[in-house]
Amino acid sequence: MFNYVDFIIAFLIAAISSLVLTYPVIKFANVIGAVDLPNHRKVHKKVTPRLGGIAIFLGAFLGALYLQPSHPHLPEILIGALVIILTGALDDRFSIRPVVKLTGQLVAASFLVSSGLIIEKLTLPFFGTVELGFVSVLITVLWVVGITNAINLIDGLDGLATGVTTIALISIFIMALIDAQLLVAYLSIVLIGANLGFLFHNFYPAKIYMGDSGSNFLGYMIAVVSMLGLFKNIALFSFIIPIIVLAVPIFDTLFAIVRRAYNKENIMMADNKHVHYQLLHAGYSHRTTVLIIYGFSALFGAMAILFSNANITIAFVITLFVLALLHIFAELAGIVMGGKRPVLDSIGRLFKKKRNTEG
Repeated sequence: MFNYVDFIIAFLIAAISSLVLTYPVIKFANVIGAVDLPNHRKVHKKVTPRLGGIAIFLGAFLGALYLQPSHPHLPEILIGALVIILTGALDDRFSIRPVVKLTGQLVAASFLVSSGLIIEKLTLPFFGTVELGFVSVLITVLWVVGITNAINLIDGLDGLATGVTTIALISIFIMALIDAQLLVAYLSIVLIGANLGFLFHNFYPAKIYMGDSGSNFLGYMIAVVSMLGLFKNIALFSFIIPIIVLAVPIFDTLFAIVRRAYNKENIMMADNKHVHYQLLHAGYSHRTTVLIIYGFSALFGAMAILFSNANITIAFVITLFVLALLHIFAELAGIVMGGKRPVLDSIGRLFKKKRNTEG
């Protein structure tokens, strides 16, 4: 039985700690030169401190200290998180090479694997539970590294990665409560609190960015909590649940990989063609762009919650709806069909016709 008072107290500790600790982190980042400089690829116009991930980590850590969760994998999860934070902080200050960042992510993932925290099986209709065997280690590493980088790539606008990860964690928290998964609920609630405390400083116009220390830490932790909870769900197609939760950053990452491969560009080289930039180019304001992506993230989160308790027929319907949402999102960003928007145009005509009829 959950003690909801403990959840509330841990949430408040994490949120207030992150909110307050961000102030000294801002000063520290400015002193050591861990700042984000404006350039042709970025949308901000002034020098902005990074390292916000330190405040998020400390806030979540203090909230977790109150809850005192117990689990065999926790020591390795914490060590992996520290490796991720250190690697990200080095990048925030020195802009280290992508291969060095990747090495840090692989080291963090290796601690999880060594503890036995791996994706061992998938649940499929007609086949039941499928054991992955020796492939499980590879899939685990790919999942951790992939989600870590997906969150990193979507961190391009003020408050975007903070909000998207918060929405994903809220969805995971709700599913953890439904499935009575205490550790997942504990980790999710303190991360939600730490994120929201930091978002006070990070929403447009941002006073500080989370930097790689933050985006890599949040990506790593979401990968971890999904392995602890979502992949162990016994629902049909259980492996699809975390993919739906993270549909926006995963979609953006896959689109970036395909785009760069097609243009024969380095897939690890940063550019300004991500979904959030495309929405800006489509004419939406900075704040509106962030809120649009928040909205789609919330829809996908709700779909994942429904999917986690659905039978095969409803799961199929939800999958079709998710694909339709992805297409609408892609049309909105102007990244499919040469910028044409047939579905959005049809919806617009439908609403216009309805208004004319009511008028």
